[in-house]
Amino acid sequence: MIHSSDPFATPESARSDVRRLRGRLAQTVTLWTAPGPAGLTVSSCLVADGSPGRVLGLIDEESDLWAVLERERVFAVTPLTPGEKQLADRFAGLLPAPGGLFKQGETWTGTRYGPVLASATTWAGCTLDSARPFGWALLIEATISAVTLGEPAPPLLHHRGSYGHLAGR
Repeated sequence: MIHSSDPFATPESARSDVRRLRGRLAQTVTLWTAPGPAGLTVSSCLVADGSPGRVLGLIDEESDLWAVLERERVFAVTPLTPGEKQLADRFAGLLPAPGGLFKQGETWTGTRYGPVLASATTWAGCTLDSARPFGWALLIEATISAVTLGEPAPPLLHHRGSYGHLAGR
């Protein structure tokens, strides 16, 4: 029998109100990569202007990215675009990646901060300052060491478990 809903979804009565609140806040989807290579889709990310600029993000302590980031202390942050939904799902662990995350057809450019999508026109190179437990994640605090800015592109957004984008942009 084909279900009209997800048979594995957490029942409404058992869902966390905090997680449901978070789901109602649209988030820009980014890809964090580090030398190794390792990568992870991150939507809990904030850029703070200042001198120097800073990046804050929440990542999974058990992720391959954290294991590499803890050792290498540098990473790249790339905002994703609406055409990169499958890439986002793959780096989030939602789609298979036979042969590895970086072997699926995209072209990558090597940087001192980790691989960056060759098609990316905007990205930041970051240096890890600290990490600490924060909720069920690790709060990553980093200094922005380098910025590459291309033409603005529409962001890939995550909202209530689905992807979207800004209309008319």
